Amino acid sequence: MRGSQISRRALFGLVSAGAAAMAGGAATAAERVSSVQVGGTLSALAVSPVTGLVYAADQASGAVLVLDPDAGRVVSALAVGGQPSDVAVDTDRIYVANPPGGTVLAFDSQTHRLLSVVSAGAGASALAIDPQANLVYAVSGKTGTFAVLDSISLTQQDLLPAPKPGLAGIALDRGRRRAYCTSPTTNSVEICDLDAGAFTASVPVGASPTGIGVHELSGSVFVANSAIHHLSIVDGSAKAQVKTVLLRSEASSLAVHQGSDVVYTNGGQNGLSRVDGRTETLTGELSLGVNPGDVAVDQRTRTVYVTDPLHGTVTIVRDF
Repeated sequence: MRGSQISRRALFGLVSAGAAAMAGGAATAAERVSSVQVGGTLSALAVSPVTGLVYAADQASGAVLVLDPDAGRVVSALAVGGQPSDVAVDTDRIYVANPPGGTVLAFDSQTHRLLSVVSAGAGASALAIDPQANLVYAVSGKTGTFAVLDSISLTQQDLLPAPKPGLAGIALDRGRRRAYCTSPTTNSVEICDLDAGAFTASVPVGASPTGIGVHELSGSVFVANSAIHHLSIVDGSAKAQVKTVLLRSEASSLAVHQGSDVVYTNGGQNGLSRVDGRTETLTGELSLGVNPGDVAVDQRTRTVYVTDPLHGTVTIVRDF
């Protein structure tokens, strides 16, 4: 929502990446797709909603690399230590999960200065932010606990007991005050009532669900099942899986573009698949010729970013 270790990068070059066909017609790859070689083992991506900078967690170096997509190069690195597994960004802060330490690190988004290291429960590995409520949520892939962090005081506010052995991903429906968490070992999505501070429902989905996202206007929840070739769609109000969308391969990550209700996932054949959340259908495929890892989307520009953990690259996809 992850290659051999590569030595400390000395060069950050922008290289072209080939693209194949997209469902509905071919496209000119040079106009839409490029790839930045950064090295390392990239586990997660996040896009700043203000600057458009892309933050890539690199487990090999124990850092978060800051990519300027317009310049086509890495412009900074945030020292984390350990093995950063996830990164989340809002207007003021950058949050990084470090499972070995059971911590979340908070950085200033303007200066990239480390502000605090917050205890988040053993194995804290996946993050979600609610800027309006000044809260950060972290779930543990090791224990399944659910940490609630205060983003103003940068302290742990609560640690909810595990509903299942381990939680792989988390997504928020902030308006309806729900968190949805994937449980790979039980093939389910666990629903947490954020106001009650308790898990209230469990929804069966596909095999080994990992990546998850919510379209907040409609309340639809999209789930990447990493051991079966389909994307699950869950009705958050009904607390039930309502449809599955067949993909070319298993998917482990996805990103929802809120303005268009379009879902991008790495369940394509060596690339991306695009699912229309309104019609709940597969509407596009794009082969990137890489082993796709984490997926993120810029909510302003709809530019999609994809990691290749085996080769240390971030692929930039526009107009897909």
